[in-house]
Amino acid sequence: MDLWLNIGLFALATVLIGIFGYRLVKAADEFADRTGMGEALTGAVLLGACTSLPGLMTSSMAAWDNLPQMAVSNAIGGIAAQTVWLAIADMAYKKANLEHAAASLSNLVQAALLIALLALPILAANGPGFMIGWVSPFTLLMPVIYIFGLKVAGRAEKKPMWVPEQTDQTVQDEPDPSNQTQRMRRLVTDLAISGMMVAIAGWLLGRSGIGLIREQGLSETTVGALFTSISSSLPELVTTVLAARRGAQTMAVSNIIGGNAFDTLFVAVSDCFYRKGSIYAEINDQSMFLLAITVFLSAVLTMGLLRREKSGVGNIGFESLTILIGYVAAMAFIVMAG
Repeated sequence: MDLWLNIGLFALATVLIGIFGYRLVKAADEFADRTGMGEALTGAVLLGACTSLPGLMTSSMAAWDNLPQMAVSNAIGGIAAQTVWLAIADMAYKKANLEHAAASLSNLVQAALLIALLALPILAANGPGFMIGWVSPFTLLMPVIYIFGLKVAGRAEKKPMWVPEQTDQTVQDEPDPSNQTQRMRRLVTDLAISGMMVAIAGWLLGRSGIGLIREQGLSETTVGALFTSISSSLPELVTTVLAARRGAQTMAVSNIIGGNAFDTLFVAVSDCFYRKGSIYAEINDQSMFLLAITVFLSAVLTMGLLRREKSGVGNIGFESLTILIGYVAAMAFIVMAG
């Protein structure tokens, strides 16, 4: 597979993501209103999982092809990139700071869950090398903690013990009457088709990324952290900006935070696909640095959700500006180190 074919695959995948990413967020917004599930949980569970399919496909394929650094850096790099997408959506939403407008206890619980899940690969890489079969016990623990966290978020949404202050810039998560006319069968079909096409785009991105490593001699960590993680995260960029512009601010934020929490499971899935031992043992210094900066960016985002700054410099809050600067600096370091 030569360079131009890799570029062609990337371009095709990008077009597919743009088209079906729009359909996906539209159907998800309508699904949230029709079912009463709410934008926060719909964005975190349904939309977040669907838009994460390209990254899941890419990490799984890399692990199966014995490229552990690419698998891990794609998963963690995608989380870092998607956090930046929220900063971009913040700039695109002109009325107020997006984290202020999208006040949601469920999003705060999801943010705490994300940080907890990001800590597990660090523990696995530095803890005892005990194995269950060919996988680490942390691989089995991650989905358990993820499901428990979703239940906590669901209970917090239904019976909140903490309520954000309502201001004139807070956008309430209320059903849109225009979303009540679409038939449920049509909505489910739209979600299924859009999700499938996004997954196909993820497979194309994975093939192009592996081709860059195998034929162009690029570093696994660099390809995973920069090329495939950013390209496979394009559905989150498209859907988050579109959700914010459609007036679904809570879904825009929960799509990123919930999707990021789901994306931590890519490392666990990659460990299952990697047949040479524990994938955590293969985490190098660059990938560990990427994990650390991703924890930092996620913590900054959580502080932004708690502080709820009304406005910032040039329509961007302090957390979004910090995330942008931190991410660019981290990627520059990885490129220089690679």
